[in-house]
Formats: sequence, C-alpha cells, structure tokens
Amino acid sequence: MNATLAPASSSNQSSAALPKTFQTVRTPDPEPRKVRVHAQDVSVFYGPKQALFDVSIDIPEKAVTAFIGPSGCGKSTFLRCLNRMNDTIEGARVSGTIQLDGEDLYDPKLDVVELRARIGMVFQKPNPFPKTIFENVAYGPRIHGLAKSKTDLEQIVVESLQKASLFNEVKDRLHEVGTGLSGGQQQRLCIARAIAVSPEVILMDEPCSALDPIATAKIEELIDELRANYTIVIVTHSMQQAARVSQRTAFFHLGILVEEGPTEMMFTSPAEKRTQDYITGRFG
Repeated sequence: MNATLAPASSSNQSSAALPKTFQTVRTPDPEPRKVRVHAQDVSVFYGPKQALFDVSIDIPEKAVTAFIGPSGCGKSTFLRCLNRMNDTIEGARVSGTIQLDGEDLYDPKLDVVELRARIGMVFQKPNPFPKTIFENVAYGPRIHGLAKSKTDLEQIVVESLQKASLFNEVKDRLHEVGTGLSGGQQQRLCIARAIAVSPEVILMDEPCSALDPIATAKIEELIDELRANYTIVIVTHSMQQAARVSQRTAFFHLGILVEEGPTEMMFTSPAEKRTQDYITGRFG
C-alpha cells in the first residue's frame, strides 16, 4: 500500500498524544524571492502514528533552505513529502497541499517517476549504482529520453560532472566503477546523477553526515555554487552547516514547524524560545 494524500483524521491518534496547537513563527526575507514550492497544512501519518502536524512553508527559488531540529523531529519526513518518497513506505498517509510552481504534486494523474526527476534527491549515505562513473550519470538522461544521440549523452555526463565539481578528478576514470571512489567523491557523483536529469529542485538529506571534514567542505562549496541555478532544500543535524550554506532555515520540533526565517536572523535573534534553546544547546 502506497502513501496517499488524504484528509487528516484524528481517529487513530489520541488527543493526549497530539502536540499543543502552535502557530509557526515566520520572518520574511528582506528581499522577497519567488516561491518554487508551496506547502500548506501538511501532516504525515505512519499507520496510527502522526509524525508531522500541519506544516506550512514556502521554499524560495535559487536559494538553500535548511531544515534543522533534533532527531525524530519530522524534518526528514517532511523532506520526503516533497518528492513523494513516503509513497514507498507501507501505511504512510499524507494530508494537506504541496505544489511546485502551482502544480499539485499529489495529483493522482501525476507521473511520480517524472516528479522525482524534477525534484531530485541526494541521500545521507552515498549510493552510487554498481556501474561505471559514466553510466551512473548517464542512467537518468537515458531512461528519460533526454539525449538524442551518443554525443548528446556524453555532453550531459561531462557537464553534470563539471557542475558537481568532480570531472577533473575522474575524467580519466569514467569507465571505472563508481563505488571505487572515495566517500566524498561518491556523494558528488550522486549529486551529478541528480543534476543530469535537469531537476528544478534538489533535496539533500544530511548529505555530509557520513563524510570527513575535507569532503564535507567540498560538498558545502558545491551547494553554494549550485544554488545559482537550483532550488535546494537540505536536512542537517549540524547547525554550523546550516549557518554556512543556507539562506533560510526552518526549525522543527516534535513534528511541528516551530519557526522559519532568514538564516542569519534564526541563528542570532530567533523569535521563539524553543528555537533559542535548541540553537544554544539546551536540548537536542
């Protein structure tokens, strides 16, 4: 049974288990950006358990939005809603509205495979296919029919590896297996693979948690470069990373979006006490 978009129901959730009603604190950007993704009253249920409560947020284009919060707070759950990865979880149910440029992402007529090309995802642990470096990047464009010729395909692969700041390191190894690369290189290969299908949005679920500091720095530099052309959403446990790479930050706690606003403001003068307590290490 796949996840479905359905009206939220409290019949399986005791009222005692629900968090208190809370209005998200929002601070707009000084210079408003165009909204690419609009979410309204999104709740997520895994069987009888409610994991996310009425989350509403606008995600701007050509910027990095960071989701922060303690483990189990709902940030990765919400991230997976944005390209319907929760569809793959038995018993998952999503309610509310999520739109990409005004298009309903949970429209039953929507091609989910096509959606995941438009909204790509990079996971916590690098997961290159057991194929060559070239075939890892060529796979998506090939199945989506994005290349009209072998020359077109080769150009897409090279350009994607260049955008992922990996081409110079692997240009003489394109026909070697991608799993032979270092962890940081594998993660950049996965980013190149996501870029290759020309996504509109890139989701990153703790992309640096399995990497050493040097590889992490390279990924962070890459994220900063990519935001010139892509809308990026990143889940991170590292508040320092959120402060370095993002322009907006959203703080989740107990399945609620507590506060969201410009990153500098969130880390220097948050409006909500729970945000302040988390950032200063009082819990989490």
